[in-house]
Amino acid sequence: MDTRMFARLGAAGFVAIAITAAAIEMARKGEEPMPPATVRPGGAGPDPLREELHRCALLGEAGGRDPGCLAAWAQSRARFLAPKPGTSSSQEAR
Repeated sequence: MDTRMFARLGAAGFVAIAITAAAIEMARKGEEPMPPATVRPGGAGPDPLREELHRCALLGEAGGRDPGCLAAWAQSRARFLAPKPGTSSSQEAR
């Protein structure tokens, strides 16, 4: 066989795979994904810290000089790094 025949076979194989992939993707378009959950964990109302952090994110570089943003970031770090209730600070053997 010559190289032209291999090139034609390769091109035909590529086209077949592309058509198959397109058909599968078109079949998926009819399915609608589930909407994201809108329930907040804990069932509490709006979180003022989260709103303040969002405001600071919108400030951009100026947020690094805003005292409210600095306090919100410190509180967020404290929340994130705080030990979970019911856990001990010492490491137990597993």
